[in-house]
Amino acid sequence: MSQIETLDVADWSPHPDEQQSRAYAAALEAGKVLYLPRLGFGLQPQERRFLDPRWSDRKAKNISFDPATAHIKGAHGNASDLEELRRLLERFHHSAVGLIEHLLPRYTARLRRARASFRPMPVAGRAGSWRKDDSRLHVDAFPSRPNQGERILRVFANVNPRGEARVWRVGEPFTDMARRFLPGMPRPWFGSAPVLHALRITKTRRSEYDHTMLQLHDRMKADLRYQEQAPQELVPFPPGCVWICFSDQTSHAAMSGQYLFEQTLHLPVEGLYDPASAPLRVLESLTGRTRV
Repeated sequence: MSQIETLDVADWSPHPDEQQSRAYAAALEAGKVLYLPRLGFGLQPQERRFLDPRWSDRKAKNISFDPATAHIKGAHGNASDLEELRRLLERFHHSAVGLIEHLLPRYTARLRRARASFRPMPVAGRAGSWRKDDSRLHVDAFPSRPNQGERILRVFANVNPRGEARVWRVGEPFTDMARRFLPGMPRPWFGSAPVLHALRITKTRRSEYDHTMLQLHDRMKADLRYQEQAPQELVPFPPGCVWICFSDQTSHAAMSGQYLFEQTLHLPVEGLYDPASAPLRVLESLTGRTRV
């Protein structure tokens, strides 16, 4: 069964009825990718010059816009160019947030806006280690940024000017993946959370949920047999389309492509249409114990 759900949406401010919104949420919260083939993020003629790796400072893989400060990071250029690039990223940020608020209105009151990013570099050759190799199937979890079960919702837009697709592998449902890798997984050692936080290895205290998600992320990437044999589908996302997923739940791998916009949003479990679908609740159900 495909993990891709296609939506016939061509407007960044759509107006689905309640039944449609619930159907979109059911697919998304089941770990599927919502694919919007008729919705593209258009660049103005003067903005197309930013489709070039030279705008990256090469210190970070992404050029990012922080909505809290309205500043960008990771970019190289003069003040005038950087301001225009900042406005472009800010425009994508508002477009992506508006799309989610229209498609899934129940999320609106609980959404927490995080960074928008522009990825001008090609996927190929980007990884520095197997843990950072996003061409391996994985679910998102971050060593320094514990989220205590909060969801990671992402909106992607391919703006490649040469017709190149952003190619993903999309893997099996989260519950099936977790059942494979949970057996034998060690619990965090006693007292590790405050120590990691005190040493500034983590920005907040790491919960058992965060520990488990990091272990799942690493075990998936380290298992080459799983990478080859796990249920999966190859999905090309062409230029001029948008796709949405909970990247902490959807097993995914980026295989190729260049020039991508991405918006990250966070949502507490209680903000979902179906809180029982969250990875936190799934892990608690599978193991019979609280993880936060």
